[in-house]
Amino acid sequence: MKAVAVFPGSQEVTLIEQEEPNITQPNQVKLRMLDIGICGTDREICTFAYGTPPTDSDYLIIGHEALGEVVEVGAAVTQLNAGDLVVPTVRRPCSHSRCRSCRAGHQDFCETGDFTERGIQGAHGFLTEFVVDEARYMNRAPQHLREVAVLVEPLTIAKKAEYQLYGLMQRRPPWIDPAVSGRTQGRGHRALVLGAGPVGLLGAMALRTAEFETFIYSREQEPDPRIEVAHAIGATYLSSQRVPASGLEAHIGPIDLVYEAVGHSLLALEVLHGLGPNGIYVLTGVPGRQTLVEADPATLFREMVLKNQVVLGTVNAGPHDFSAAIADLETFHQRWPDAVRTLMAQRTPIEQAVERILRRPAGIKSVISFRS
Repeated sequence: MKAVAVFPGSQEVTLIEQEEPNITQPNQVKLRMLDIGICGTDREICTFAYGTPPTDSDYLIIGHEALGEVVEVGAAVTQLNAGDLVVPTVRRPCSHSRCRSCRAGHQDFCETGDFTERGIQGAHGFLTEFVVDEARYMNRAPQHLREVAVLVEPLTIAKKAEYQLYGLMQRRPPWIDPAVSGRTQGRGHRALVLGAGPVGLLGAMALRTAEFETFIYSREQEPDPRIEVAHAIGATYLSSQRVPASGLEAHIGPIDLVYEAVGHSLLALEVLHGLGPNGIYVLTGVPGRQTLVEADPATLFREMVLKNQVVLGTVNAGPHDFSAAIADLETFHQRWPDAVRTLMAQRTPIEQAVERILRRPAGIKSVISFRS
């Protein structure tokens, strides 16, 4: 079967052939992979910035944004059946007994750093035709989301952030409406999303669903499909080529929530200065190597203390976030079907996957597809 692999030693990215896996344990399932989303992490792994093969391999099969179909289940698997659509969890727990988070099933908060992540660190990913994995790491998706369910994993980033915001927002009671099952209510509050990639736009959809007045700030100018998505979901789009970061507060007013999804440290710092009183700043982007920037930490920290602000960093996602993302994607698909479909670029067959990954992305979200 075909797979896309990275060889760190020889610095190669190539299509390989390997044996099809078989179930060897009663708690396993076998998946036929359907769609694999390509993101910045995959591209950085393919430039050999990071990415660690399993200990018994000199290569790493990439791909962590995955949608698969169950084709076989082990004898002990009762919650899944052949034909089910599933989105696999990416991070797997470390083995240390002292790691309270992993032992409690929250490996996304691993305390040792010895976790594995499929397609990223220490375990092969899903950009291959068949995969065998443990059933407990599968998240069932409804059949009617078949065409868009590959968006679940990037959406989990926003859902994990939202889940953490619940506790933070309770320090400012008007943020929470207890009559709506504790769901974050953004009505009357302004949210700024930095970046109009898939993570940013999915985050904006989540914020609009929670009734935030939502602004999206990115470099694109019209005409652009990202801007069309922003308008379709009722968000206001601001281009960095027209509005400097220092002018955002003048355009928006006091910013209650910033959802950063670009991984650009200078922009993140500039926008932090515009965060309003009691504001919350969520960092999801991981900056790569960038030019050093000057900063005034004394003024920055002073403002954060005097304005009761919070800066939150979040990465990866746990089982709760996957189930919440599937539920939210269903809402998005019902409310903005055309906008959700616009996120999906033309699907690329695995035979052309290496070329697609190494070249400029096609559309908003590049997807490698296995069509039968």
